Amino acid sequence: MITPTKGIAPQRALLVVGAQILRILDQPMTISQTWTRLREWRTANGHHAPVPFWWFVLSLDVLFALGTLGLERELLTRRQADVASARSR
Repeated sequence: MITPTKGIAPQRALLVVGAQILRILDQPMTISQTWTRLREWRTANGHHAPVPFWWFVLSLDVLFALGTLGLERELLTRRQADVASARSR
């Protein structure tokens, strides 16, 4: 699920969909705005493997778990990883 497998096409892997979300999240957006922009971006860039809303939500979960996505005042925001503090742990 998180990475491509026999049953999960590379276009649908949660890390790939998560990377696409981060790519389009150039400013804080609501979840519905992000969902709409992701579908538009995938269509424009030839990613035709279907990604239902629940799969999109799972991708958001992965991004939250990795610390690359935040939710502030009902808006999704990108977070920069602090490599220095991660190394000191």
